[in-house]
Amino acid sequence: MTRLVSLRTLAVIACAFTLSACSTAPVAKPPPVVAPTLEELMAKATQAVDTGNKAAALALWQEAAAAAPADKQPWVRMAQSRYDAGQYGEAILNAQEVLVRDPADKLANSVIAISGLRLSTRALADLSRQNNLSGPLRAESQDLAKLLRESLGETVLVPPPDKPPVRASRKQPSKRTADEGSANPFNALK
Repeated sequence: MTRLVSLRTLAVIACAFTLSACSTAPVAKPPPVVAPTLEELMAKATQAVDTGNKAAALALWQEAAAAAPADKQPWVRMAQSRYDAGQYGEAILNAQEVLVRDPADKLANSVIAISGLRLSTRALADLSRQNNLSGPLRAESQDLAKLLRESLGETVLVPPPDKPPVRASRKQPSKRTADEGSANPFNALK
């Protein structure tokens, strides 16, 4: 009986080893995921813009900015895209990211300046319509307008509409020209 128990024990142990060997078989590992390069992401974003998918392009530029945090190009493209779309607040934020990476970037400074002016113009127009442009706000607005005029070298920021151009009086065609013109409009070219 002891012999029978020991044989059964041996059989159980043998099965356990066999089963454990099955579970320790090497598992094939998937190949490592290679992150796309900045150039690949920028190329994909350009393709997205070319096909009119600006949302996908923006997502790709954001991914590129995360992949290459020191590079200004994704931020430049985001700033320009948002400026073109009239999203001036976001354009300013993206342009500021460009300036963190390159303080002398002219495009980023231009986006910030023009976007800021457009936002300011909208806000001032709204305040004027609501008759709320008074007191210190009015004085500060006037000071800023003066600074802008001086910076631009202009005496007036928004020139008044020009008078309609004075048209020269038209000569009345001679009788002969009028008669010839009515028969064949190309006679004058002969």
